[in-house]
Amino acid sequence: MTPYQLIQKLRIEREELAQIKIGFAGRLDPLAQGVMLLMIGDATKNRKDYLNLDKEYEFEVTFGVSTDTYDQLGFLKNKLVKKLPDNLEEKIEKFVNSKTGKQMQQYPPFSSIEIKGKPLFQWSRENRLSEIQIPSRTIEIYNFELDNVKIIPPSEIQKTLITNVASVDGDFRQMETLEKWSLFFESNKIEYLSVATFNINCSSGTYVRSLANELGEILGCGAIALSILRTRVGKYSLRDSMRL
Repeated sequence: MTPYQLIQKLRIEREELAQIKIGFAGRLDPLAQGVMLLMIGDATKNRKDYLNLDKEYEFEVTFGVSTDTYDQLGFLKNKLVKKLPDNLEEKIEKFVNSKTGKQMQQYPPFSSIEIKGKPLFQWSRENRLSEIQIPSRTIEIYNFELDNVKIIPPSEIQKTLITNVASVDGDFRQMETLEKWSLFFESNKIEYLSVATFNINCSSGTYVRSLANELGEILGCGAIALSILRTRVGKYSLRDSMRL
């Protein structure tokens, strides 16, 4: 759900909030889940205090594929699964250990930052990225850990992918994306795909799907964020959150 959908659902579930001003701080990617800060009444006046809080995420990355959005919602860049490198887990660990600290991160091509009055994702959709320079920003990764690497049958990933992509509201090229993924799974007769799970504590503005893409480029096989769960924003954790 978008922040606006969350607010509408909250108004329905809590009738006493129906006429009270409600705002939000920060967004999530269309396929991401987790903690979203909603401010009620006078708290909306302090929105800026909540915008740059540190974040924690748990996210999954699958290897051998890449997309233009760095996650499931994008167009595939390869028709066939790419071969994974030897010693995959060791190389993932090396990447994780190299990423802590302050660094520059380029905005993903499909993001909402505006360039020359137009969202970056619109430049991407129009195939006009060559006309602009994609900006970067300083981020900081405080802690980054590889939890595990496992193998999952493609059928399981396909089932989850179809459900997730179809559930997204708005114009995100869903039908075309699902068609391309369907062809991909038909073309690749493989027994499993490798999936790694990570935990990260980072500054506001960090794109974990960009980390997934960067890891895939370093490994030479491609990678996308398969799932993203935001478990904490500042002092506000998932376990203390109201579920909508």
